[in-house]
Amino acid sequence: MLLSHSYVNISFFQPHAFLMIGIPGLEAAHGWISIPFSFMYTVALTGNCLILLAVRRTPSLHQPMYYFLSMLALTDVGLTLSTLPTTLAVLWFDYRHIGFNACLVQMFFLHSFSVVESSVLLAMSFDRFVAISNPLRYAATLTNNVIIRIGLAIMARATVSLFPGPFLLKRLNFCPDKILLSHSFCFHGDVMKRACDDITVNILYGLYVVLSTVGVDSLFIVLSYTLILHTVMGLASPRERVRALNTCVSHILAVLIFYIPVIGVSMIHRFGRHLPHIVHALVAYVYLVVPPVLNPIIYSVKSKPIREAMLRLLREKRKG
Repeated sequence: MLLSHSYVNISFFQPHAFLMIGIPGLEAAHGWISIPFSFMYTVALTGNCLILLAVRRTPSLHQPMYYFLSMLALTDVGLTLSTLPTTLAVLWFDYRHIGFNACLVQMFFLHSFSVVESSVLLAMSFDRFVAISNPLRYAATLTNNVIIRIGLAIMARATVSLFPGPFLLKRLNFCPDKILLSHSFCFHGDVMKRACDDITVNILYGLYVVLSTVGVDSLFIVLSYTLILHTVMGLASPRERVRALNTCVSHILAVLIFYIPVIGVSMIHRFGRHLPHIVHALVAYVYLVVPPVLNPIIYSVKSKPIREAMLRLLREKRKG
């Protein structure tokens, strides 16, 4: 039974499961809405997996820039898989239940991959700064060992930052009549609002995580590009300036399509309570679904080596 209760005492309640929703107000059209969602998930998984295979199988792409791109692609695969099962279950089968503990696990991975993506984008901005400001020492600075350490540091940072989240929610007393979530997946900000307890600690924790990860990363990315522009403006030839800046275009677009929705979600969850539920849902889907879809498209269009490697893989697949 959905609302079977787990009591620690007579006043403590945790729901056995939450109820998810798809697109509020458009429940009758979920079958049709599932078509573009299925297409976007397919593009995201296919495109990012192709990038991973292309970098792995092409020796000329065994360079720091493409290793960081592989990290971004792997993160996008993880972010996509975090929301795909529950979103398509709601849209395809109208299966809206998610267990309390399963919700916390999904929330942990969803937010962890978001923090990892932010960190990878910061690492990529550092890569561009080193490549443009000191190209002769680029390979010596970003060795394989350094890149591995950066990757491990990114994973450790995300795990340490998000690990307390589920436990802070487990201690709360939830309202029996507030089990309906605002999305087809579990957000920390959404789940904590279903509690009947004081959630000040959870709010402060969420704010700390956002500021210490995405907030800090965005500031350092801006600093990196300020230094990059300063270096580029010091180049004598206009052609060299354009060539240097052109190597950053893909990364700048990836930063924009990630951080703009992040800012939108944060602002709406804190200040947009009066907005229709459909606005909350659509902004959240843009934040979680669109970047993994667009990143492989951007890099395959703007990066000739990646595009050629991906096309080579597809041709080999057809021949095979």
